[in-house]
Amino acid sequence: MDGAPIKDVSDTAFWVAQLRAEESERPDALFHDPLAGRLAGEHGRKIAAAMPMSRWVGWSVSMRTCIIDEYIHFAIRAGVDTILNLGAGLDARPYRMDLPAALQWIEADYPQILDYKERVLAAEQPRCRLSRMRADLGERAQRQELLAAIGLHATKTLILTEGVLPYLSVEEVAALAHDLRAWEPARYWVVDYFHPAVMRFRRRGRMGRALRNAAFRFAPPDWFGFFERHGWKPREIRYLAEQSRLAARPVPMPPWVKVAIAVGRLFVGAERADPFRKLMGYVLLEPS
Repeated sequence: MDGAPIKDVSDTAFWVAQLRAEESERPDALFHDPLAGRLAGEHGRKIAAAMPMSRWVGWSVSMRTCIIDEYIHFAIRAGVDTILNLGAGLDARPYRMDLPAALQWIEADYPQILDYKERVLAAEQPRCRLSRMRADLGERAQRQELLAAIGLHATKTLILTEGVLPYLSVEEVAALAHDLRAWEPARYWVVDYFHPAVMRFRRRGRMGRALRNAAFRFAPPDWFGFFERHGWKPREIRYLAEQSRLAARPVPMPPWVKVAIAVGRLFVGAERADPFRKLMGYVLLEPS
């Protein structure tokens, strides 16, 4: 019998929602997501309680949420009229962020996730024009049909794939990059960046066992070169460690690691001494 707390990739949506709820309850919260706890439900709370390294993962979710929120505000200032959230999961940004009422926000995900989300949020009012489209985004024909339908109305679009690409194969991400590059409304694309060391860590030990049903698969040899070859270039990259300093929210790590980094800075410099500096980030891509 499989005792892993994560049964499939969809369970990660409940886990992340619970971590956002926990951030929102802090006295020094970096954002407030009043719907996250309701969306996570008891299922999300049980998953979060069973997962290893909960403080570290919660920190990373908080940092990534802040970074992506800022990318969204930038895109809106730059004239984007549509946000397309592919693999939206239980994200509640249309309800909690300060957004233009005329902004079109489209959530796309599996039917069971969006059906659940609609039931839980039935009495809530989004702050923009929110719609949902049910599709298996791994099926290219369904994805292309979805893009064609959205393209009838959207003119400048920011695409979000928060926490989506790592679960896809290199070939699947290549096909998605090609489809989005060929899609006329695409102006920006937000993607996750993980250093190879993070990918190796996710596969080992307690974390690897807990996530064996939702393993990371996207690990090209040259991450930035991969997107360049498929028509996308970085406009900006924000590393979680950088956001951590800006937010005065240190990376939770054992005391001995903190001491080792402090000593290393004295001899080899801050960048080489800090192994966490560029391990993870979020990249704002634009067509090249």
